[in-house]
This record gives sequence, structure tokens and C-alpha cells, in this order.
Amino acid sequence: MLPPRELGVNVDHVATLRAQRGTPYPDPVAAALLAAEAGADNITVHLREDRRHIQEYDVRRLLELLEIPLNLEMSLDPGIVSFALASAPARCCLVPERREERTTEGGLDLARDEARLRDALERLSTAGIAVSLFIDPEPEAVERAAVLRPRAVEIHTGRYANAADEKTRALALAEIASAARRAAEAGLEVHAGHGLHYRNVEPLLAAVPLIGACNIGHAVVARALFVGFPEAVREMRALVCPGPRPEPAA
Repeated sequence: MLPPRELGVNVDHVATLRAQRGTPYPDPVAAALLAAEAGADNITVHLREDRRHIQEYDVRRLLELLEIPLNLEMSLDPGIVSFALASAPARCCLVPERREERTTEGGLDLARDEARLRDALERLSTAGIAVSLFIDPEPEAVERAAVLRPRAVEIHTGRYANAADEKTRALALAEIASAARRAAEAGLEVHAGHGLHYRNVEPLLAAVPLIGACNIGHAVVARALFVGFPEAVREMRALVCPGPRPEPAA
């Protein structure tokens, strides 16, 4: 049986625009609330070590105001792990981070960081936070993640999104499908993200129906410039999870 599908909307790039001029606007929290009203199932933000866009006060306000889950993307930086433990979002996704990158450009190095990941996973899970690991669509990554036992893996879809031709795209889809199958067989939820937009998300989901959640940000924020935030979210939701949002369980 296939999992129910969720759309997570990442509002980081609303904060990126705010940071360009050092103004108090546009407000990523306001964007998140609009996204929730328009059908987003969760809101994702990445609190980076360099604080280039999302800030701690954004996270605190989101936790206070949102009625849907907040998914906090975060590195293994001790200060950020401590902040996550203190603020207790519903979900977090552990991701790698490099200062020079524009956005997260690959999955975690699970072999190098296994001890730190295990420690963070245990502490966050004990605090009641559902943890996912951002991984490349590779057999070894799935196997190592399965040993660590997070709630979910989020498969990095960059190779698929950036493919220059159909052959490369087909190979990338096959890698994602294989990783999703291995993860599901290991009892892990399967999420996907990076580079997904209005033209490539439907083919991905058709080829990999085991994906239970897509986390999408840049494409939604870019579309919102022309149609408004609620309509951009509604359009994406229609592609990711057609039909009405199910009522929460009693």
C-alpha cells in the first residue's frame, strides 16, 4: 500500500529576499501561514550555521503560530542541535552544510559522520522529534541510514532535477526509485527534495510512487512572484497530492 502524499513548502527564500536588503520584510512566517492556508502539509525552514536567511526568531514564531508541523532542516552543529532540542519542532531533517554552497548540494556523509549522527538522532528522537536524514540515492547511503533508524530519509533529487538530457534523467530516476524501494523495505518513510519544480515533480512521483512527501521551496517562491503565494502553493499541491487534504485523525 502506497503512503499518503504530503507537500512541504520551504520558505527559506522569502527570508533570502529579506536578507538582501536587511529589512524586516518580506516575512517568511507570513508566507508560511499563507502556505498552510493554501494546503501545505508542513513548512520547512533551514536554520543554517551562517544564518544567511532563516533566524532563530523565525523558528520560534513559526512554532507559536503554525497549526501544521514545522520541519527544521539543520546541520550537526552543536549549537543548532541544542536549539532544536530546546524549541522542539515536530520534525527535523539532518543535512550537510558547506559555507560556500548556495543551497544543500548533496546528501550526508553517513560513514564519516556516523557517530555524530547517531548521537544527534538519539537526542532528538528522545525529545519527541521525528528525524529524517538527507541522503543521496545510493545503496550504501540507504543501508547506512537504515542502521541509524531515523523516521525517514529524504532523497536528494538534484541529479534528476539537473539532468541535461533524457538518458541522464532516466538513470537518475532509476537511482531514486531503487533508493526509495530499499528505504521502504527497511521500514523508513521516503521523502524527496532538491530542485523540484512545476514541470519535473509529476514525472518523479509517477516513476517513484513510494515517495510520501516532497519538500519544495525555490520553485514555489519564484512562482509566487507572479501568481501570489496561496495560488503558487495550490498549484504545487495539485501536482504533488491531488485531491482535498485529508482531515487529521481524531
